[in-house]
Amino acid sequence: METKETLKNKIDFAVIISVNKANPNGDPLSGNRPRITYEGYGELSDVCIKRKIRNRLMEKYDIFVQSDDNRKDDYKSLRSRAEGVLSDVDITNEKKYREAACKQWIDVRAFGQVFAYKAGGKKIKKVKEGTGGTEEKGEDSGISIGIRGPVSIHSAFSVIPINDRMSSIQIT
Repeated sequence: METKETLKNKIDFAVIISVNKANPNGDPLSGNRPRITYEGYGELSDVCIKRKIRNRLMEKYDIFVQSDDNRKDDYKSLRSRAEGVLSDVDITNEKKYREAACKQWIDVRAFGQVFAYKAGGKKIKKVKEGTGGTEEKGEDSGISIGIRGPVSIHSAFSVIPINDRMSSIQIT
């Protein structure tokens, strides 16, 4: 897949969403009713918005964080996807691993990601960025590679309170 020089700098934008007679982000702890604040305003969580963006981007790009019901590959976890797709990249070279992950997945490049691995009881020699030298880690240490993305998503709130007339209904 062709990689372009996109998403390199901070991007600020606002989106207006119009929702009528729908539940864009149900709360599973409240019978899947709309998420609302204490003041009664509707809330779309940042996770919900990212999922909607990722699902749309999946139509054209490779996405790292895929939902179980909308998956393009056979990987069952994020770890197996990272290890399978980036198997030829040396995990101890953080810079190369970051570059490969960003080149492969647009959501990693946009939102960022943390790749955390356990050492598995082995000592790890980690390549120090910029020095060319290595650093030996202890027995129980692991590797955690963090990637920061230029796109940050925050929760969205309705302009007017939600008319939540629905109450619990039971069929007897």
